[in-house]
Amino acid sequence: MANREALKELQTRLAARLQAARGEGSSVSSWLAVESAGSRFLLPLGQSGEIFPWGGVQAVPYTQPWFLGVANLRGSLTGVVDLAALLGASAARSDQALAESSLLALNGALEVNAALLVDKLAGLRGAEAFVSSEPAQDDAPPYFGTTYLDSQGTRWQELNLQALSQHPAFLSISA
Repeated sequence: MANREALKELQTRLAARLQAARGEGSSVSSWLAVESAGSRFLLPLGQSGEIFPWGGVQAVPYTQPWFLGVANLRGSLTGVVDLAALLGASAARSDQALAESSLLALNGALEVNAALLVDKLAGLRGAEAFVSSEPAQDDAPPYFGTTYLDSQGTRWQELNLQALSQHPAFLSISA
């Protein structure tokens, strides 16, 4: 119950910050920062949807290991994808770790009824939060965008959720 209250509080703070930034006419943050299996990602706000606590995911047989199953999110059956496992990271999680994780639904405009399992929400970020950037490497997946470096030396990988949601690997859940 405490996790749900903390998630509600985070969502309320994020919504308030977005509203305040819009009201002041200042630049609005571009990304939702998340962590998954030790990696840090920047997800475009315009492609991100609602955040939900982990729970109620029903496994689906004969699917890829990264496809965790389906969950009822606000009355809609939504496919749940382990972001870290999809990207090739080892992401074995304990029940406690899952209880502390979140599901990030993709924006309905992407027309893919899916949510990403992320380990931690790290808030909103804008370009001003980073000291340098570099373009995606030539061999990077097509949904990888720019890599950003913050003042602490932490690397943040931008993910284009629209490109990810249309990628053949993402769309092929059968094992």
